[in-house]
Amino acid sequence: MLLLLLLQVLASCLWLGRSEVVTSFESSCPQFFFRETPPNEALEPENPAWICQRYKNQYYFATLYDRDRRIPVYSAYLYQPGPGKRPKTWLVEPQLMGPTYPKTMEREWTLLNYFNVSLEQLSKSQAMLQDYKNLTGLNRGHLNPSGHHPDSSSRTATFTLTNIVPQDEKLNGGAWNNYEQQTMTRRTQGCNTTYVIVGAVPGNNYIAKGRVNKPSHIWSSACCEVDTNHRKAWAVIAENDKNKVQLLTLGELEDVLTQLYGRDQVSLFHSSCPRE
Repeated sequence: MLLLLLLQVLASCLWLGRSEVVTSFESSCPQFFFRETPPNEALEPENPAWICQRYKNQYYFATLYDRDRRIPVYSAYLYQPGPGKRPKTWLVEPQLMGPTYPKTMEREWTLLNYFNVSLEQLSKSQAMLQDYKNLTGLNRGHLNPSGHHPDSSSRTATFTLTNIVPQDEKLNGGAWNNYEQQTMTRRTQGCNTTYVIVGAVPGNNYIAKGRVNKPSHIWSSACCEVDTNHRKAWAVIAENDKNKVQLLTLGELEDVLTQLYGRDQVSLFHSSCPRE
């Protein structure tokens, strides 16, 4: 009887470790954070979900999701750009509806047709494709961009609506795109490993009849390991209605976010990542 109980506990632990909506990043997918240290609690929303973003039985990045505003707070990943086509299929996160649903991201169509899920069920848990239709002046803006990943599966994994915010179309296709494609390439020269955290500050406006928040700011931060003894860091922030990106130190971005959120001091990376 005791052996059976132990086996049940072990099976439960293994299942939790493989789950996609998790209790903490440290216990489930810490590899996407420098020294396995996620940002502190200063950015956490009232109704958070910690998602280890899983596609084809593998974790590709981590997202802290705001269930109430239906946007990500931030996505964390390793910068590993490679050539390849931009995916076209959009995915959603089944486990935001509950732990009995698939542990890997799926297409809306698949959930509706094969898992007996209703549109109402899905819409209560997260943003949907319908929320992003007929936008004026806004795009589906990736936090974790597909172009920062090396192969088809990792790029497809970024095409989940839990990694998307309503972003100003001029910013998304202009200054922000320049940062993602050009500045990041220059800044990461000499880096062995670059840890990236990209986030969105909630705003006062919504799309989709009040369902999905339009962020006031989009920001990105990076901590690069040059070697075991040397690291460098940088950050940017942009207002989500202007085609302009401001380059900052990591410490400056943390201070700006602290002011915008009006809570405790924000810390995005482990303390050994330089703030100056």
